[in-house]
Amino acid sequence: MTPLACFCTEYYGVFLLNAQAPALRALARPVNAGYNPRMNTIDLRSDTVTWPTPEMRQAMADAPVGDDVYGDDPTVNELETSSARLVGKEAALFVPSGTFGNQLALFTWCPHGSEIILGEDCHIIQHEAGGAAAIAGVQTRTIPAPSGLLDPAAVQARVRTDDIHHPVTSLICIENAHSSGRVVPLAAMDVLQSVARKNSLPVHLDGARLFNAATALGVSAAQVAARADSVMFCLSKGLCAPVGSMLAGPKSFVDTARRKRKIMGGGMRQAGILAAAGLLALREMTLRLGEDHANATFMAKELAKIPGVSLEASTVEINMVFFRMAGVAKKPELGLLIVSGLAKQGILINPPSDGVFRFVTHYWIDRERSARVVAAFAQVVSSLPA
Repeated sequence: MTPLACFCTEYYGVFLLNAQAPALRALARPVNAGYNPRMNTIDLRSDTVTWPTPEMRQAMADAPVGDDVYGDDPTVNELETSSARLVGKEAALFVPSGTFGNQLALFTWCPHGSEIILGEDCHIIQHEAGGAAAIAGVQTRTIPAPSGLLDPAAVQARVRTDDIHHPVTSLICIENAHSSGRVVPLAAMDVLQSVARKNSLPVHLDGARLFNAATALGVSAAQVAARADSVMFCLSKGLCAPVGSMLAGPKSFVDTARRKRKIMGGGMRQAGILAAAGLLALREMTLRLGEDHANATFMAKELAKIPGVSLEASTVEINMVFFRMAGVAKKPELGLLIVSGLAKQGILINPPSDGVFRFVTHYWIDRERSARVVAAFAQVVSSLPA
C-alpha cells in the first residue's frame, strides 16, 4: 500500500478512488456504511460527492415502491408532483442524472438536424460528451458567455433565417447557476426570454444548481425557472441525494419526454428507493444552501491571505471557490504536488485546470472543516519546491 493510502486503515475495508490525478489513484478511503463521514475525508472535488444523510438512508429503506415504467411507484409520483410544484411547472419527470435530463430536453424539444444556441463554456457543451450530436442529433451554435451571460444581440444574430441552406434553430439553452460559480441575474434571463419569444423558440434552463442560484438571488426556484420553458435540476448536486435529477416543463413536453426517456433507457422500475432521498433533498436540503455559500465565502477570504493565492473573482456567489496559486500554471507538477500533499491529510481536490483550482463546499463541509482546509493548504504550499 502506498503512503497516500495509509490514513484510512482504521476502518473496515478500502476501495480505490477513481481520481483524476495519477497521484491519487492509489489513495484508498473507508467504505462509508455505518460510520460518520464527518470524521473522515474532506472532499472538495464537487458537491456531487455528498453522502446521503442518515434520514435519507432510512427513508430509502422504508419507501413504498412500484414499477415506475407502469407509472405506479407512489414515491416517484410524489417526487414528480412535488418537483413540478416547486419550480412552477405543469409536470416533472425523474431521470437518472443531470446530463440525462439535459440531453432528454434536447431530444424532446429539437427535431433531428436542427440547431441549438448556447454558451460555449456551458455544461452541455463542455461536460456532456457530445451527447447533443449522439442523442438528439442536433447541431450546436455557441456564443462566448463570460460568467454564463449570453449577449441577447449575439443570440438574435445566431437565430437562423429561413434559408434552404441553413439548419433550423430549435432551442436556446441557458445555465443558472453557471458551472463557473456565477449566477445569472433574473433581468438577464428576462431579456433572453424576450429574444426567444420574438423568434417563437423555447428556452431550456440547465438548472443543475437551480437552488443555489435561487438562494444567491434571494428568490424562489420557481421565479428562476419561470424564465424558461423547461428546466432540469439535480438532486445529487449539493442536496445529498445519491442519484437523480428532475426535468420539468409543460405537461405535453413531459409526456413526450417520458416516452423518449424510455428510448434512452431511463425507465428505472422500483425507483422509489431513490426518489425517497430526492424528496428529502427538496424538503430539507434546498433550505440550507446558504450555509454552503457562507462557508465558500469564508474559505475564499482565508485562502486569499496565503501568499501566492489570487482569487478568480472578487466575490463568491454560490458554493464554489476558484483561485490560482502562483507558479502552478507554468509548472503543472506543482499543482499535482498540492493535490497529493492535501490527500495525505485526508483532503481531496481536483488537479488545477489551466492553473485554476476549484474548491466546492457542501453539506459535509462545515466551518471547522473549511478552516482545516485553509490551514492544510497553507502548510502544503509553504513546502513546495522553489
